[in-house]
Amino acid sequence: MSSYEGGCLCGDVRFKTTSPPFRVTICHCRFCQRATGSAYLVEPVFSKADIVLTEGVPSSYDHRSEGSGKIVHVHFCGRCGTKLYLTFERFPDVIGVYGGTFDDPNWFERSGDTTKHIFLDAAQRGTVIPAHVNTFRQHATTSSGEPIEPTVFDRPYVVDTLEGMMAARPRLKSAPITFA
Repeated sequence: MSSYEGGCLCGDVRFKTTSPPFRVTICHCRFCQRATGSAYLVEPVFSKADIVLTEGVPSSYDHRSEGSGKIVHVHFCGRCGTKLYLTFERFPDVIGVYGGTFDDPNWFERSGDTTKHIFLDAAQRGTVIPAHVNTFRQHATTSSGEPIEPTVFDRPYVVDTLEGMMAARPRLKSAPITFA
């Protein structure tokens, strides 16, 4: 089996995996927007045993989640500051990797079977939500771990309000996707 490697900007911290993620979460929450400096986080999620550090030891920052009240551990390079992965008090056996830190950030699948978009209520205006993917206004489970029923759109949508989907009824509009 192939190994898939990644690391920080300066190269002090490196990691690898020999298995694909068991799911990919696209998170639109404000924490992920701030942590990435982008509209959302692409987070391939692995069993902790499937990610191995090959060089260096990352620093960490502990953040209390506004949603669950549980601690999210942000692991980053102490030299260049690159955020590498997340571990969770709420989900102790998993690790969520910042997808862009893989040497090839496109190696893992993002199909409707393995991918979900969460926290659409906080999604930035203009964000395209793909068709046939499970989506959630907030998290995909309740604080007690019960699954929440997803919304699945039959065609791509574009978030068109300042508050994402927070209005009383979802304010998503269909958008024709064309490429020049």
